[in-house]
Amino acid sequence: MSMGNPEATAAVGAYRTLIPAGLRRRIARRVPLRLRMALKHLLRRLHAFGLVTRVIRGIRARRRWPHLFGPGERLAALAGHSARIALVRPTVSPLGLREANLELVVTALEKAGVDYFAIRGTSDFRSCLAVAEGDRDRVAEALRRCAEHSPVYLRACRGEAAQGRTALAGSRPGRHLADTAAVLRVGMMWSDPAGSLLLGLEHGCDIEFWRPEEGRLRAPRPNRVTEDVALDEPRVTVPVSRLTGFAALHTRRTRSVRTIRPCADPLPEDVRFPIDVVYTWVDGSDPAWQHRRGGYGEGGYHTESANAARYISRDELRYSLRALEQNAPWVRHVFLVTDRQRPVWLNDSHPRVTVVDHTEIFEDPAGLPTFNSHAIESRLHHIKGLAEHFLYFNDDMFLGSPVTPGDFFLSNGMTRTFFSPSQVPRWDPSPVDRPVDAAGKNNRRLLQEHFGTAIVQKLRHAPYALRRSVLQEIEHTFADEHLRTSHSRFRSATDISIPSSLYHYYAYFTGRAVPSNISFAYLDLARPEIQRRLGILLARRNRQAFCINDTLSDGHDTDRQTAMLRRFLESYYPVPSPFEWKDGHKEREVR
Repeated sequence: MSMGNPEATAAVGAYRTLIPAGLRRRIARRVPLRLRMALKHLLRRLHAFGLVTRVIRGIRARRRWPHLFGPGERLAALAGHSARIALVRPTVSPLGLREANLELVVTALEKAGVDYFAIRGTSDFRSCLAVAEGDRDRVAEALRRCAEHSPVYLRACRGEAAQGRTALAGSRPGRHLADTAAVLRVGMMWSDPAGSLLLGLEHGCDIEFWRPEEGRLRAPRPNRVTEDVALDEPRVTVPVSRLTGFAALHTRRTRSVRTIRPCADPLPEDVRFPIDVVYTWVDGSDPAWQHRRGGYGEGGYHTESANAARYISRDELRYSLRALEQNAPWVRHVFLVTDRQRPVWLNDSHPRVTVVDHTEIFEDPAGLPTFNSHAIESRLHHIKGLAEHFLYFNDDMFLGSPVTPGDFFLSNGMTRTFFSPSQVPRWDPSPVDRPVDAAGKNNRRLLQEHFGTAIVQKLRHAPYALRRSVLQEIEHTFADEHLRTSHSRFRSATDISIPSSLYHYYAYFTGRAVPSNISFAYLDLARPEIQRRLGILLARRNRQAFCINDTLSDGHDTDRQTAMLRRFLESYYPVPSPFEWKDGHKEREVR
């Protein structure tokens, strides 16, 4: 929680929770925006008065766990969230916390001699262990001992949903939960040093108490594999990554865990193929790039094509990569497509990132240099070494919360398509069409001629799930239009937009894509309410993906927008990714 964010106070959160959305909208129409913001800032100041209470809790924590206040990286601190204590760490991630909580509980159970086996629960973002109901007392004692060494919290669950209050293990409420809950959620809380990223029991380890029934052990809630097991069900040991789609498959080996054979076997819904990520990126402030672009005139048939905002680099790529590492650790490799450029902060020697120059994917030198994103996107499937299945990001796209491969691909290889409520204009092509609308109309014409269906919806500006083989097929099927687009130096009225529209309909009509949903937010920096919307997004962190675009910038507010966006992104993604040079030493050398 960022204390400087008026949207993040407990009072504002309670208001949004208790007041129905329709009533909140009616209130917003009657209460001026400035007054609403003033009230939120007042609530933030009142919330800050709780600092004294938090300091007292911090002193108590220091007395209880003095070993956590040493010079190492694990420093105990008050997280600013209710009465709970978080461990402050320089690197904080959902995957790291889930693994740490699993290690915590497994170690406690094994020290106490409690038999357990891991279960494939319905959430990929938490671990789940099954123990026999008869071992409840030993489990409770093991958790009490855990609380002697670090702040460990408990919460009862009904199904997957947590219910009731969170309690410190070993406290009176904590002992009551350990004695009564059918499912107990266990874990620590982690915070980054600035306190803007706070992770908790959403990445905990669930302990299920399985009851004996007719010679078998029966689960207290549904899981993905079985409702009961034999009392003497054999145990096997497998990597944790076998039990979840949220795993760092290509960066480090995960620990092994004890489970049962039904949970060790792959399931039909498991996505088991590698997935890469491709970014396209340009730094419009680079003098060399500006010189190349200036050699071809103003460029673009439409004012939107020549809008300087299209080429402004506000360091979004740095934070999009942080978001990727934090929320999609299962990505195999990242490819960054550029025109003789690379960010000064990028650690391009990292084994999981490759910078791809335009010359490597354009076979015909006559098509270069190009300043047309449609042209560049038409050549992505020519990247050497790119996986068959990949996600395509613009640098203004961000993952806002943890995701799994299954959010973008079906296990049979189909890609998921996220349609937008926005529509492609129905009228005929016009010289005043915006480039995105012109390309949409051209896509519609091709698809109607080929499949007899007129497309209506645009797609959300979220990561696009793609397959190389389908893109190659599109290049051959629509050869003339594809070639024309790839040789269009600036956005043209004849362009087709392939990865952001044409691909998804073509794949759907040929049985290789399926319509899906993703929790998504689109934010325009030029809108007057942008600061409030960014604050709400930061406070809630409840979108799987979001896009921060700038469609109408006239240059007057560029510095203000850049500063506002930097504050937001640094608060949302405070932990550097492995793709950045440590401590910025390489960046300083370049400058």
